[in-house]
Amino acid sequence: MIVDVEILAAWVRGWAVSRAAPPPIDEPDGHRVDVGLPGHRVRYLLRTPSTVARRARTVAAPGTWLKTCGARDAVLAGLTPAWQAGETEYLMAFDGALPEAEVPAPYSVAVTGDGPVWEVAVSSGGVPAARGSVAVASGVAVFDRIVTEPDHRRRGLGRVVMHQLGVAAGARSSVLLASAAGRGLYGSLGWRVVSDVVPAHVPEGEPA
Repeated sequence: MIVDVEILAAWVRGWAVSRAAPPPIDEPDGHRVDVGLPGHRVRYLLRTPSTVARRARTVAAPGTWLKTCGARDAVLAGLTPAWQAGETEYLMAFDGALPEAEVPAPYSVAVTGDGPVWEVAVSSGGVPAARGSVAVASGVAVFDRIVTEPDHRRRGLGRVVMHQLGVAAGARSSVLLASAAGRGLYGSLGWRVVSDVVPAHVPEGEPA
């Protein structure tokens, strides 16, 4: 069983594997990933809002992201005007085998990958309907980019994707970062919320 103090570290390690990013670097207040992409140069994961104000002043280069565990009001209070805050997300965890889910007709499932990353795609007549990926890092399965297309929602496909990813990963401890909409699905599957997570970033200028 994964304990709460390890969950943020587990998530960021698996996220880096899933996104083919460099391994995270431990910082005194959390972790840093040097992502190196346009608009997403570097990402800081902070354990608490207590260092947001210092980070907001000292790492406010364009393309920098902060994701902070804690209450939204406390995080926003530490940001400077350079930062744009996003909607609250939810760090969630699950222990054990994920609930089974049958594939409804007329859908089919394809699982690809041989570790540490697997992908699941659900389709109907060759038309993509749902997808997701999972990466295993240090024995923990980190679920990522779980999406159901609008025309195929409310048919249990999200549950199918989660179950198939869990089988592929074979891990007994799982973590993910959910949107507000995703939180409801994962909560119905037995996932627990470990912490609110407030994202913020400094935008890069758009090309003319």
